[in-house]
Amino acid sequence: MEKYDIPLTSAEMSCLWSTYVADSMSICILKYFRKIIEDKEIKQVVEHALDLSQQHVEMIRDIFTAETIPVPQGFTDADVNLNAKRLFSDSFCLHYVKKMTKAGLMINASVLPNIYRNDVLSFYSKMLTSTIELNTETIQLLLEKGLASRPPQIPKPKQVEFIHKQAFLFDFLGKSRPLTGIEITNLCNNLETSVLVAALGTAFAQTASSEQVREYMLRGRDIAKKHIDVFSSYLKNADLPAPTSHGHEIEDTTEALFSDKLMMFHFSFISDVGVGNYGMSISQSQRSDLVLDYSRLLIEILKFAEDGANIMISEGWLEQPPMAVDRKKLAEEK
Repeated sequence: MEKYDIPLTSAEMSCLWSTYVADSMSICILKYFRKIIEDKEIKQVVEHALDLSQQHVEMIRDIFTAETIPVPQGFTDADVNLNAKRLFSDSFCLHYVKKMTKAGLMINASVLPNIYRNDVLSFYSKMLTSTIELNTETIQLLLEKGLASRPPQIPKPKQVEFIHKQAFLFDFLGKSRPLTGIEITNLCNNLETSVLVAALGTAFAQTASSEQVREYMLRGRDIAKKHIDVFSSYLKNADLPAPTSHGHEIEDTTEALFSDKLMMFHFSFISDVGVGNYGMSISQSQRSDLVLDYSRLLIEILKFAEDGANIMISEGWLEQPPMAVDRKKLAEEK
């Protein structure tokens, strides 16, 4: 790997660091999926996703080594028991890849505008392109197998119209206007994430080694179920379908599969994705009741994430990301 005279910026270093840790986690999960999946087409998608994650960590390791930056510990084969019994169905594995690919698209798209150095810019540009290809492949297979949960249809507008009443924004006397297309899209997206979290919470609680981690996973599952009820109610009141549960795709094994450290990090990662999704949903919602619900649910996720971080810190599981220099501390130590 060529060493550049231009030093990495805070954005470049931090994004590479975060990508390395997240992809090292994905490698553990996807290796297990590859081991248990019986459907050849789903296994092919998982192998594609695994290959991309492995490429990412190798490229970041090369960049960090060239820059004499410590490579994060992240996650290794020690964090997964590849000989564990089947915990997830094949279809769940495909849904998981789809949801994580969608999260990757959002994260990578937000990273690119902050990158300037050519090698890092090239890395994230290729990463975004390959993630788009994986997303397309996953969607196609979900459609072919009848597993896709597409956002519902709404009528085509018959003419151009303008808004003339503030009731479009505010809920007066409990009478709300119909949902807009983007509001429906965000509700479905957040529902899909919550459905996945509820299933993962169940699976992780069954297989966690620590009582503390087990209770945290069950708490995450219960929070996700509450959010599912809130979002589903909006769709049901509009006579629109809501995504279904993945709970039936979790087997009854309690054998340890992933390390408690990995499962806690995974929930931290999904919480971060949820915070971003809810923030975007707030900015794109024009109904006051939706904004209020997103706002209070966002606070709940933030509190849940904080408690998870405290558990990880107390157990020595939370790696410190690249940080700015504490000038005040340096001055005091002189």
